[in-house]
Amino acid sequence: MTYELDPYTLSEAWSKSREAYKDLGFLGYAGKTGESYAQVDQNIRKIQTHLNNQGVGIGDKVALISESRPEWGQVYIAVTTMGAVVVPIMADFSAEQMNNILDHSDSVFLFASDKVLDKIKSSAPAAKGQFVLIRDGLKCGSFSTGGSDVFEVNADLLKDASFQAEDHLYHAEENDIAAILYTSGTTGNSKGVMLSHKNITHNARVGLEIPQVREGDKFLSVLPLAHSYECTLGLILPMISGASVHYINGAPTARIMLPALSKVQPEHMLTVPLLIEKIYRSSIAPKFAGSAVLKALYAFRPTQFILNRAVAGKKLKKLFGGKLRFFGIGGAPLAPDVEKFLRDAKFPYSVGYGLTETAPCLAGDAPSRSVYRAIGKPFRDVELRIADINPETGHGEIQAIGPNIMLGYYKDEEKTAEVFTEDGWFKTGDLGYLDANNVLFIKGRLKNMILGPNGENIYPEEIEAVLNRDPFVQESLVTRIGNTLVGRVQLNTEKLDEFIASLKAKPEELGRIREETLEKIRQSANASLNTLSRLGKMIEQVEPFEKTPSMKIKRFLYTKLKSNPETQN
Repeated sequence: MTYELDPYTLSEAWSKSREAYKDLGFLGYAGKTGESYAQVDQNIRKIQTHLNNQGVGIGDKVALISESRPEWGQVYIAVTTMGAVVVPIMADFSAEQMNNILDHSDSVFLFASDKVLDKIKSSAPAAKGQFVLIRDGLKCGSFSTGGSDVFEVNADLLKDASFQAEDHLYHAEENDIAAILYTSGTTGNSKGVMLSHKNITHNARVGLEIPQVREGDKFLSVLPLAHSYECTLGLILPMISGASVHYINGAPTARIMLPALSKVQPEHMLTVPLLIEKIYRSSIAPKFAGSAVLKALYAFRPTQFILNRAVAGKKLKKLFGGKLRFFGIGGAPLAPDVEKFLRDAKFPYSVGYGLTETAPCLAGDAPSRSVYRAIGKPFRDVELRIADINPETGHGEIQAIGPNIMLGYYKDEEKTAEVFTEDGWFKTGDLGYLDANNVLFIKGRLKNMILGPNGENIYPEEIEAVLNRDPFVQESLVTRIGNTLVGRVQLNTEKLDEFIASLKAKPEELGRIREETLEKIRQSANASLNTLSRLGKMIEQVEPFEKTPSMKIKRFLYTKLKSNPETQN
């Protein structure tokens, strides 16, 4: 039985977990023997002792830049439970972004992996020797002035007996800052979100009521731990419940992820819509379109349901290891056709909603209580309200109050004030509504909404969902240029190449074929859209869209188009 928390702090949670679950497995790689809670506790004591010896004290900022791996969680827990503040930074950020964050956050110490070494070797913590390299453990050493190896390793903090392991557990207050998370956002510059101990632990503890995690359950982690979604629900939540977390060694491609699923056979997994949508559109939907008979059967709703439940659904569950009880989806809207398939297949999916500023979850529900196209009810102790309601649509801005709402933006009182109402509610910037059962429905971002010529609300996310159903579409984004709705589409190159090969087209015909494909996509989408939401123009997005840590397209980069949008990639 999972323990209760009083106070809601990471220090309290870890002090209970390390004792209650000491003999259970905690962190490791898929297919390999991981480390137990007791072993992780010894590692954490070593990290804390080393930081203490290096002069890191209560309230000091310690940056953590690495891909997801077992060492990440150990550093995170060590820093936050000794009274310091962890600053997780996405490993995919640019060198400029990383160094700006290190400076702005006042980080005095840095843990970073090989992957980002070249980006941070000139940062202040690295230059001062306040640095540990994450490389199959935690390596101590120094930066050389020449040669090919810029960092010379002389010891392993976790593996060498010479490092002391003293307990530096600090009994934090609930409102002490535990972490500062910098989000690149979808609307511009990064802001440092200050999350308290209570923000994180309360969200994790009440979140347990949704997946019903049991001692010894297994999580497969495929998302960046530097994002609040994976950190709170994919690290702290399992820690509180006595579950184990298994990481993949590399990007979550099918080649790496599928064997990991088979080895781990997880009960729980957190993802973004893009992952499950790719699986459906590349591996499931094409099989039902592969023959005239199957295509005809799949077009008929009763037989479509049977095929989804009895055939495709069973294969999908087996693909994910056969033991999955909870498949959390967050970060962006789930495509309607994919959600319909998951419901038919009785796949245990659950769509959650939240922001980095809300640590992260505001609403969500158990798979058994999911409602089509809805999020679910607010988390326990979280209140939601809809402000500035449009009388015609019933939609308005979602605002929230509760123990998971951030303390504010680090060193930015002005931006903090902008996102809170006078009576203390956090303004999410998202549009939606609550039904009679207090179930939340999301319509889109307030800043993304397009006002039509007659004052009607047009939600680009809904148009994008229609575009993304097309097998030739990888991803899309809808904007307005002048009075014209424009769809920017990244084509599915694999599907397009197959089509071009079947035509035996000459090289000089490829440009025309791509243009004709874009036009067919536009016409097909418009046939499913109302008159006010129909697309007047299509642009091919040649390069992949730039994404935020939660895998949302950085929309602001593509809405400020030049006068000649066709020339932009």
